[in-house]
Amino acid sequence: MGDTFPTIKLAAVQAAPVFLNREASVEKACRLIREAGAEGADFVGFPENFIPGHPIWYHFFPATSPRALDLAVDLFENSVEVGSDATDALCKAASDANVFVVMGLTERRPGTTGTLFNTQLFIDRRGQIVGKHQKVVPTVGERLVHAGGAGDSQGVVVSEWGPVSGLCCGENSNPFAVGLLAAQYTRIHVANWPNHFTPGYHSMAGTSLLASRNIAYMCKCYVISPCGTISSEMVKTLATNEKDRAYLLDPKEGGGSVILDPRAEIIAGPLGGEHESIIYADADLRETIRGRFIHDFGGHYNRTDVFRLLWNDNNPSLVTNARNRAGIEEAKDLWTLDADRPAKRTNIRSSNIGSGPNIKSETPCEED
Repeated sequence: MGDTFPTIKLAAVQAAPVFLNREASVEKACRLIREAGAEGADFVGFPENFIPGHPIWYHFFPATSPRALDLAVDLFENSVEVGSDATDALCKAASDANVFVVMGLTERRPGTTGTLFNTQLFIDRRGQIVGKHQKVVPTVGERLVHAGGAGDSQGVVVSEWGPVSGLCCGENSNPFAVGLLAAQYTRIHVANWPNHFTPGYHSMAGTSLLASRNIAYMCKCYVISPCGTISSEMVKTLATNEKDRAYLLDPKEGGGSVILDPRAEIIAGPLGGEHESIIYADADLRETIRGRFIHDFGGHYNRTDVFRLLWNDNNPSLVTNARNRAGIEEAKDLWTLDADRPAKRTNIRSSNIGSGPNIKSETPCEED
């Protein structure tokens, strides 16, 4: 009999959030999840920061202006804590619709008043949160509101169909991030995008397609590439003059959602920027095997004696409680410079998820 690699139905949502309104955006997301499930989708991806919206206002307002700061506060107040009413509603929608969901959202560190992340939340068909990816380096204006993701949120997430993954916007072009996923044998990847890029730089549709095709070809996986759109409400909030309005309303500057096969061929889409819709495509997961016989970048099509990728999968803490010896030694590293003290040793161990000979995970160990 052998192993089974089924054909499943993928979906990409292209839609605008209810801008900076968490509850209304969650309600809209749940409706779209159920709509995708009713159409037979097994796996659905949403745009970047769909809940409650992307911090695009830094393209139009000075970073320290009162208006930009007001919008940043609105973003924080409407951000999402994992394990809250908002994520409970998303989980219930995924379970009701029998759909695996990768949701783009602004995540808030619980109990804080200043730390946000650009996150993709992975929810399985039982309605269980099975992983998350935090954007490792926020791009341009995002850095004013989003912290960089830790190493423990990088890499693949285990699903019923094998390893799946996600990257946000510009990091879909990060060769090290893509290399990690290729070496962990991702089968379905969500490359999600906001509603617009920086005015005058490059178009959403062209850039997102270029990066997504590259991942499909390098990783030999299916890629869901959902892009955001813009609502009339967002135009009113963001535009400072007629030039801004024309840019935001130009359908060529936004949209471009596609689904790609492991040969990097488009199998659904692209959608124009003026459309709010869901696109679907069937994915024969056996095709993720075929391409690996040509390019297996995690195995036979690489040289571990020449190239190695080091992945630190820790989530370091800013504050160390120095009650024990290990804590005191860490505190000394922060507070003293002792040239005579031996450097802390590091234990290099193989990754537990999809490990291959060219991926290593770095975990500090105590001194003898």
